[in-house]
Amino acid sequence: MPMAVKNILIINVLFYLATISIGKTFGIDLGDILGMHYFASDMFRPFQIITYMFMHANFGHIFFNMFAVWMFGKVLEEVWGPKRFLLYYFVTGVGAILIQMLVLYFQVAALEKQMSPEQIDIVLNQGYGVLQGNANFVDPLMGKLNLLINVPTIGASGAVFGILLAFGMLFPNTMLYIYFAIPIKAKYFVLLYGAVELYLGISNNPGDNVAHFAHLGGMIFGFFLINYWKKKINRFY
Repeated sequence: MPMAVKNILIINVLFYLATISIGKTFGIDLGDILGMHYFASDMFRPFQIITYMFMHANFGHIFFNMFAVWMFGKVLEEVWGPKRFLLYYFVTGVGAILIQMLVLYFQVAALEKQMSPEQIDIVLNQGYGVLQGNANFVDPLMGKLNLLINVPTIGASGAVFGILLAFGMLFPNTMLYIYFAIPIKAKYFVLLYGAVELYLGISNNPGDNVAHFAHLGGMIFGFFLINYWKKKINRFY
């Protein structure tokens, strides 16, 4: 297994095990500390822009993310080498959360226009504590604003979607099999996945807690980085 991919898998598994053990032993939620909080939250810390990528909610979450890193990432690392692959992984991961935070900014701004200054202050000052008590505000606008501001984003999915895009761009005609049965070329798989994420992100289903715009952000930053590298290489020929 290539070095960078192997280290990514090991670090993510260690963080996942630490989250479980520390949570059970000390009652500390590492996901809440290391997950990415909105900038206006009292829990926001700059290092979360990186650490959120190593936090996962459950076994299924980490398994499918790491399976994709192993399956597609090892091919990319063999082509690019470990340094370029790691750079790509972190650029797409950071880019993903920046896009997600930008979308949250507009969602928060739209909600705040419908609320009084007093309601906004209550959410900012008391909202995190309310959620810690496994509750939320009865007022629907206050409750929604509280979730946007104080619920962290976690997972390597943004970087994983960047990896999927890179695989589709570098190996567009490689056949992939959805559910191990339905054949589809990598380029169409990536386009289909991107379209689905865009639709789900725009539809804004209240019961959907997936950061779809973070997935798109990983793809967007990956697209621009790959094209930048291509232009840079072409200058020497």
